[in-house]
This record gives sequence, structure tokens and C-alpha cells, in this order.
Amino acid sequence: MKNCFYSDEMKSLQQRDLKHIWHPCSQMKDYEDFPPIVLARGEGAYLYDVDGKSYLDAVSSWWVNLFGHSNKRINEALKAQVDKLEHAIFANFSHSPAIELSEMVVELLPDGLSKVFFSDNGSSAVEIALKMSFQYHMQTGQSGKTKFLSLEGAYHGETIGALSVSGVGLYSDIYSPMLLDVKRVEGPDCYRCRYGLRRESCEAECFELMEERVSREHKDISGIIVEPMVQCARGINIYSPKYLEKLRKLCTCYGINLIADEIAVGFGRTGKMFGIDHAKIVPDIVCLSKGLTAGYLPMALTVTTDEIYRAFYDDYDKMKSFLHSHSYTGNPLSCAVGVESLNIFKDEFILDKNREKSKAMYDMVTQKIKNIEQVGEYRQLGMIGAIELVSDRANKLGFDPNLRVGYEIYKRAVTKGVLLRPLGNIIYFMPPYVVDQDDMDFMTDVAANSIKEHFGA
Repeated sequence: MKNCFYSDEMKSLQQRDLKHIWHPCSQMKDYEDFPPIVLARGEGAYLYDVDGKSYLDAVSSWWVNLFGHSNKRINEALKAQVDKLEHAIFANFSHSPAIELSEMVVELLPDGLSKVFFSDNGSSAVEIALKMSFQYHMQTGQSGKTKFLSLEGAYHGETIGALSVSGVGLYSDIYSPMLLDVKRVEGPDCYRCRYGLRRESCEAECFELMEERVSREHKDISGIIVEPMVQCARGINIYSPKYLEKLRKLCTCYGINLIADEIAVGFGRTGKMFGIDHAKIVPDIVCLSKGLTAGYLPMALTVTTDEIYRAFYDDYDKMKSFLHSHSYTGNPLSCAVGVESLNIFKDEFILDKNREKSKAMYDMVTQKIKNIEQVGEYRQLGMIGAIELVSDRANKLGFDPNLRVGYEIYKRAVTKGVLLRPLGNIIYFMPPYVVDQDDMDFMTDVAANSIKEHFGA
């Protein structure tokens, strides 16, 4: 999108932006030819820039927005809370929004997850889970359990601990000298299954790789962290719930904490409230964020069991307390928004409605892309869908990363009014739940046409 298409107001704001702002997950040199689009407002599934152009937010602004921008119910809940209490220290104090939110979240999670620790972002929730698991084993006479295990291609955040258990080299390789020593196991890859199996007939045979590693090294493993059902940053890698079932049994067998990172997949994204619900398992620790506040305010939760909680419960001088804190822990504004978001789920039967939208989205995408030669696979779970682009469909070979195929298609889609963030050679959909049939038709049309135009089809 060349600068000449913008108004003078937009150009001025872009210049002021680039003078000082270092944008996330970007190569800032790209902004020379494709400057940041300065937004003025949002409504429903759409964002509007200062020139009045609309963009369908097909990725929920990095997967956080559930019920649309400027949602009236959430707006009113936020306005009501800001006149009561904006923030207060959360050590030795509490407030009704935090109490109500914790009760609602515990009610939604599987039985056994009953203690809620507040923080302010997903990476922090993961850091807390790692520290909690480590300290739990220290305080229960299992001081040898000091390591963590994660899947290759995992993404759990970008603070030091969270980045250590992640497995996407693009984010972590440069920092490897300063990261924790973490064990990694090849995870499931149903598109390129090493056993040649199809998803519908999969019994998670690839779990044998995890089982073999853990059986050898379980004595020093404190916890295993996974993204339930979908490894998002790996390219929306969707896998079988049987993998999670087997992992739960394995962790129980060897006294290892199972940590479920539901930050991206929780709150209805996979078609169920949480990814773990597909496997009907109870992890020892669950990390929640993103959709927790429907895209309004930063907040995260780390939820655990009474068993882990009790290992920290003692007289203060024995130093078993979990001394982790954030200045904005339990922020009342965020909590009030979270409460209203969960009320919307219940009052408006969101999961039931999403089942119909999910089917419509699947039908639309598959119909429009089935004849595109460079599409290797379309995969979808709930309201998460991904088109994998390949240079050789028969052999499932991806494009050279230096070609930045996904990024080029993303740029085309934005000029057509649809925001589609790429993941390498993957174009994905994760729209707000307020999208209607027309929105999805527009979204999938633009995606298909942008792919065709890029490849000259």
C-alpha cells in the first residue's frame, strides 16, 4: 500500500508514528514501503482508519477480540466500573469484580482447577505456571524435578521463561545463550504425518516420541507445557485430542505437572470453551489470557489445583509463599470486562451460534480455494482456520521463507479491506464471533482472490 493512496492527515500521522514507535513482530524497514495504517475507531468486526476506510478484522486483532470492537455491553460494564474503582493494590486487598471473575472461570474449567492467580499478559501467565510448578516440587520433597519439556514448534510467549519453553526459532534462536535448558519433543503434525495417517483415523501414534523421552528422563521433569489442540504460531497446527489424553495419563504416572497453555485457544476458539474440553482432561495448571477480556484490557490468569496450592500454604517464616507479583494484578477494570464477556457467552448462546458459523466458514473456504494449485491444505477447528500454501502440493513442500509468500498475500488483502496476518506460508482466519454470513463471504473471497492474484492464477 503505497503512501500516495493516503490523505495528508494519514501521511502526517504515519510520519509521527515512525519517528518514535518501534512496532512489535515487525521488520521496521518494511514500513518504508508499507507504512502503518493509523486507525480511528472500531465497530463490530471492522476497524476504520483515519481516512474512513474499513478493514474486516479477520484475526481478532491478534486473537483477543471476541465480541467485536466497541461492544455496547462491554462498554457499559467498563464505564460502570471506572466510576467505582479503577485500580488498587491486590496484596491484602480484594474487590468484587476479581471475586466474581474467579468464581465464573472456575465454574467453566474442569473440576479440580480451583485456585486463580492474576497477572497482566499471557507470557506472564506462563512464567507464573513454570515458577509455580518448579516451587511446588521443591516444597514437596522432589527437588530433582527442575526441568521443563515442551513441543517443537510451540509458542508460549516472549519473556525469558516463556520463550525458553517455546520452540519457534524465529523468535528464540538469537536469545539461546540466555534461555533456560528445556527438553523438547517432536510434536504432532497431522498434515505431514510421519506415519502416513489421516486426521480422522489418527490415534496419536506420534505420542510414542513423547512417551519414550519422558520414560527415560521423568525424574528431572517438573512440568510439560502444551497448547491444547492447536499449536497456533506453528502454522495453526491442529492435532488429535487423543494426544492430550495420553499426555495426561503419562504426566500422572510420573508425577509431572501438565500445564495447558489456553491463552490463544481458550474462550470458544476451538468450538468448545477450552481446548482441553475436547479431550476431557484436567491439567494441573491452566494459563488464560487474550479472549479473557474480549480484547479490551490486558489481563491473564494462571489457574491450578488445591494440591499445588496447599504446597505453598504455611507459616510465613517458612518461606513457602509464592512471592510473584505484578503492579496491575487483579485490575478491577479488566476484571469487570472479563465478567461481562463471560456473561455474553452465557446470555447469547455464543458456542451454539459459533458451531453454525464455523460450518459456514469451512464450506466457504473449501469451495473457494479447492482449485488453487498452491493450496496444500485447509484445516479448521471451531473458529480457527488455516490455509497452508505450498510450492509442491504432491510432496507438501513449502515455499522458501525468503519469498515471504504469506506477507505478500497479507498486503494484498489489506488493500482490499481484510486484515489477514500471515504465519510464514500460512494464511489464517480467527475472526470475532460477531461476524455474519456476509462478513465471512467477504473475508474468504478476499483471501482466495489475494492468493490467486499473487500466484497469477
